[in-house]
Amino acid sequence: MPELDRRTPADVFPIPEVVPIFPLPNVVFFPDTYLPLHIFESRYRDMIMDANLEGQCKCIGMVLLKEGWEDDYYGNPPVFSLGCVGKIKNVQPLADGRSNVILHGLSRYDIEEEFFDTSYRRAKISLKQDEPFQEPIDPGIRLTLTKFALQYLRARKAQELCKLITGQSISDTVLINSLSSCMDFTPFEKQFLLESESLHQQTRRLIDLLRFKLDAQQHPQELG
Repeated sequence: MPELDRRTPADVFPIPEVVPIFPLPNVVFFPDTYLPLHIFESRYRDMIMDANLEGQCKCIGMVLLKEGWEDDYYGNPPVFSLGCVGKIKNVQPLADGRSNVILHGLSRYDIEEEFFDTSYRRAKISLKQDEPFQEPIDPGIRLTLTKFALQYLRARKAQELCKLITGQSISDTVLINSLSSCMDFTPFEKQFLLESESLHQQTRRLIDLLRFKLDAQQHPQELG
C-alpha cells in the first residue's frame, strides 16, 4: 500500500494512504494531543483489532459526523471532509470484548474517497501540509490568548488546565492544539478550529471564540 511520509519531531512516521476512519458526533481530534476512546460497538472492535495487528500501521482517522447523523448512525452518515489521523499508543482489552484505546494525534487530513467494504469505514486520505502549523506565533498574540484562556478556565475552576497554559516549556503548537481540544466548545466550533489553514489563523480563531464566550458570560441577557 502506498505510504505518505509525515515528519515528526523524532523521525518520519509512515501514514498509509488508506486508513480506517472513526466518525463520531461529538469528538474533534487535534494533532499533538492524546485522545482516550472506549470501544464497544462490534464494527469498531473489528477496526481496532485490524489496525493493531502486527505489521499494520496502527493508525486511525478521527472525523466529525455532520448534522442529521442520528437518522443513519448505524449506516454510513455523512462526515466532514477534514479530520485528524492518530497513532494507536495503547490498547487495553477488557474481558467482554470492549477495549480502552489511547490515540496520539499526528496530522490533519482530507478525505479523498471512502470505502465501505468492511464492517467499519475506510478512507483514502491526503495529509495537510504541516509547515503552516510549525511557524511560531507572535509573543504578543500568545500573551493575549493566555490571558483570555486563563480568565475562561478560572471561571470554570479548571485549575489543572491553568497550570498547562502557564507552563513555560510548552511549544506554541502543543499549546494551541491542547486548548482547541480541551475547551468546552461545541463540536462544530472545534471543527472550525481544526479547519484553520495555519497556526496563526487557529490562534486568532481561538481568541475570537474565547472573547465571545467570555462576553456571553458577562452579558447573558443581551445574547439570549
